[in-house]
Amino acid sequence: MKDLVDITAGRLSPGVLAENFGDAHPPLTPAQALVEADRCLFCYDAPCVAACPTGIDIPSFIRKIGTGNLKGSATDILSANIMGGMCARVCPTEILCEQACVRNTYEDKAVQIGALQRRAGDWLFEQDVQIFTRAAHTGKRVAVVGGGPAGLSAAHKLASLGHDVTVYEGRAKLGGLNEYGIAAYKTPHDFAQKEIDYILAIGGITVVTDWKLGRDGSLEDLQKGFDAVFLGLGLAGVNALNAPGEELPGVENAVDFIAKLRQTADLAQLPIGRRVVVIGGGNTAIDAATQAKRLGAEDVTLVYRRGVETMTATPVEQEWAQTNGVKIKHWAKPVKVEATDGMASGITFEYTTLTGGAVTGTGETFTLAADQIFKAIGQTYAEPEFPGLVLEKGRIKVDTDRRTSLPNVWAGGDCVAGGQDLTVASVEDGKQAALSIHATLTA
Repeated sequence: MKDLVDITAGRLSPGVLAENFGDAHPPLTPAQALVEADRCLFCYDAPCVAACPTGIDIPSFIRKIGTGNLKGSATDILSANIMGGMCARVCPTEILCEQACVRNTYEDKAVQIGALQRRAGDWLFEQDVQIFTRAAHTGKRVAVVGGGPAGLSAAHKLASLGHDVTVYEGRAKLGGLNEYGIAAYKTPHDFAQKEIDYILAIGGITVVTDWKLGRDGSLEDLQKGFDAVFLGLGLAGVNALNAPGEELPGVENAVDFIAKLRQTADLAQLPIGRRVVVIGGGNTAIDAATQAKRLGAEDVTLVYRRGVETMTATPVEQEWAQTNGVKIKHWAKPVKVEATDGMASGITFEYTTLTGGAVTGTGETFTLAADQIFKAIGQTYAEPEFPGLVLEKGRIKVDTDRRTSLPNVWAGGDCVAGGQDLTVASVEDGKQAALSIHATLTA
C-alpha cells in the first residue's frame, strides 16, 4: 500500500490532452461514404430496420447517400430519430442494426450503418438546413420535465404537431446524459448542444433550466397548468457500494466524474489520480476508466463482480477500454475502502463465485492501491413519491403508449420500467409518448 495519495492536474500536456479527447472515431470521408453505401444490399423487410429501436428506414437513407441526396438521407434519419446525430456516435450499433446486417458473417463484415448515419446528419448540420416545420397551432400546452433525450424527443415531436411545449430541466444545460454522461471523445466540439440548438429551432419550445420537480414546482401544479405532462426524469440516484470507507474523500460517483470532465473547458486543470480503480461493468464504468487513462492516470483497473459474459458494456466498449490501457478484472466485489491520512488510498476486494445463480464471496481477498475510486454500479430512480403514480421494479410503470397511471401524464426514457437505458430507446419513448399525447389532445 502506498503512503501518499497522488491526485493532481496537468499530468499530460495540453496538446496530448487535445489529441486524447478529440474525435475518437473520425467520420467517413465523402468518398469512403460512397464506397460503404454501395455495400448495402437494400434488403426487402430489412432486419437492420427491425433492430433499430426508432425504426429508421436504413436502406432508404443509405441509398440516398449513394446517389448524393444527403438532405433526403438526413430527412429519413431525423424523421424517425430526431437525435440521429448523437445516436450515430454513441449507439451500440454492433448489438443493434449492424449485428442484424445480412453482411455480418464470418466471411464479411456489417455495413457501417452508424458511420453512414453520421455522414448524413453531419452534412445537414454543416449546411444549417432545417427540414422541419410546425403544424398549425393547436392551442394545447404540454409540460416536459427533463431535458434529456426522451424529453427533447417528445418536445420536438409535440412542437412539430402544433402544440406549445415548456421543457423543465434541473441542470444548467439541456441534454441529459448526452451532455453530462457520455465520454468526451465520443462527442467532441460541443456536438450535444449543436444538436439541441437544431431541435429547438423548430420553434414552439420554451426552456426553463435549473428547475427541479418537487423543489420548484409540483406534478399536481403541472397537471393543472398544462393539458398534458411528459416525465423524462432519468435516473438521478447512484447505487452505493455498501462497503466501509466509501464516504472517504477520493471515492466518487463515476457519473459525477464524467459530468465534471464534460463541463471542464481546460482538461489540464482537472485533477486525476495516479492510480484509479473503477467499480462496475457497464458503459459508464468503461467511459470513466478510459477517460481517466486519457487524462494521464498511470494505472487504471476496472473491477466487476461477475464474468465478462454478463457485463452490460458491449464487447466493443470493453475492447476499447483495454486498448486504451485499462485493465479489467472480473469476479471480485468491494468489501472495504482503505484510508491513509483520512483519504482513500486503496480498496480491498473479495473474490466471488456463483452459488445457485447468486454472486457470493469466496473469503479470499486482495487489495488494489488507488488514489481515486469511481463507483459505476448502476443508477436508480430517485424522485419523490407522487400520489397515484405507480412504480414497477423501482421505476415508473407505463403502457405501450408510455401512459402512466396518472391522468394526462406520460413518461419515457431511463426512468420507466423495462427500458433499455440507451439514448436511442429514450428517443423512441419520447416520440411514441408525443404521438399518444397528440392523439389524446386532438381527439
